[in-house]
Amino acid sequence: MASMEGVSDYLFGLMPNHTVDPVGAARWLVCKNFWGTLWHVVSFSDGFPDRGRGIPYFYLTKYDISVRNIEKDAKVAFAVSELGLGPVSGRDPQDPTVTKLTITGNLEKLDRNSAEGQFALSVLEAKHPGMKKWPADHDFEPYKLEDIKDLFLLFETGGPVHVPVKEYLRYPKKMAE
Repeated sequence: MASMEGVSDYLFGLMPNHTVDPVGAARWLVCKNFWGTLWHVVSFSDGFPDRGRGIPYFYLTKYDISVRNIEKDAKVAFAVSELGLGPVSGRDPQDPTVTKLTITGNLEKLDRNSAEGQFALSVLEAKHPGMKKWPADHDFEPYKLEDIKDLFLLFETGGPVHVPVKEYLRYPKKMAE
């Protein structure tokens, strides 16, 4: 197994080709990450590997605080960070040069038998194969972050950027670039 030294920059989240493209940086962060934060750390997927759509899907249990909270109010903030991909040059998560994205919208439960529910389950299991073995008696269900209202990107050392939702959702580039 390779040491942390010399492991490819790709694995450690250095954004290729997005240093001046906040929309691309936002989409790249969502596509490449495996986990983010709602009220706590959660696994998610926005599509099959390197073919992200920008919409986060989750597999949550009724015992999860996130699920209990959205029963009262579906509005959520979901955050991902460049450091979710691994350590980057020994930087601290709060370092202003570490790219971070917060997406606000509504967390909605999907019907697992619907086309979108089946899509959500397939992309979640593609990114997180262990989910297939999670306990059936915990009542896990697919959820989607929808009706995105705002994307707040802390990017490079230049201050915050509000990424336009329409541009984010229609971003055409492959996430593997």
